[in-house]
Amino acid sequence: MSTVSLKDAKASLSNYVDDAIKGEFITITRHGKPVAAIVPLAAAEIARKSMTKDRPSFLAYLRTFPGGSFERNMTPSRDIDL
Repeated sequence: MSTVSLKDAKASLSNYVDDAIKGEFITITRHGKPVAAIVPLAAAEIARKSMTKDRPSFLAYLRTFPGGSFERNMTPSRDIDL
């Protein structure tokens, strides 16, 4: 994995894109701190899919179990002295 400054990345973007096509990951830094990356398209697609929220909520998951209907307990919680 290569690390380049933003200034160098702007000057040689096409070279870094060619490197990414070959499978290399390039980290771009600004003021010495990593801020972005140039990655192969396949890696970007995997990252994008992992970031989507297509998973059900925890409650929806629990409702898939047999007898998955839940009733809310409406009794007030007890007071405690701290």
